[in-house]
Amino acid sequence: MFSHKELCELALRWLKRPNSRSGPGCDVALSECRTGWDGEVPDAIGFRTSAPHAGSVLVEVKTSRSDFLADKNKPHRQSGGVGDWRYYMAPEGVLSITDMPDKWGLLEVNKRGHIKIRKGLALHHKNYGQMKDQAPQWQFADVDRAREQFLLVRVLANTDPQKTLDYTRSISNAHAALVRQLDSIAMSLGLPEGSSSYSIQNRIEMMGAANA
Repeated sequence: MFSHKELCELALRWLKRPNSRSGPGCDVALSECRTGWDGEVPDAIGFRTSAPHAGSVLVEVKTSRSDFLADKNKPHRQSGGVGDWRYYMAPEGVLSITDMPDKWGLLEVNKRGHIKIRKGLALHHKNYGQMKDQAPQWQFADVDRAREQFLLVRVLANTDPQKTLDYTRSISNAHAALVRQLDSIAMSLGLPEGSSSYSIQNRIEMMGAANA
């Protein structure tokens, strides 16, 4: 049996898993962060910026049925709460599809730690068309944006976001400079812009062989 902490770690990894692997493809994922001075503390929540389901994805971890039943009575489960799309995660056999409240998905974890999607938008992640059609049907309408903002600001307050932004920008600029250099080399060899480094290397080797 997995501990609550171990399941939270699995949830974090799943939140960042790309759509091609049936994950939500979140850009950022956090575990057990406060959403206010009191109230909801999500087990795992991720934020995604790409369409068709840009927004937040919540995963609530339950290790027992009694824990699940107690969770259903919390105020933020009756209205509001965080997460545009929401899932319960539990060890295999603890919860069933019929236990799920409206719009909630279910993620099951087997003894090997593999996650099986039993219900929710994630069932359609691999098919863009289906995901686009299904996203609004699984999305919660009364999401507490103020609490989501509180969570993100508190996380950023413990870092230096401007320093991170500057570093990211410098890496992006360096990458762009390398691309320009590769394009220049490619064109000097008679190759089109955007040619891969493999194509450039192959052309150089062919020219070397021809001149040998």
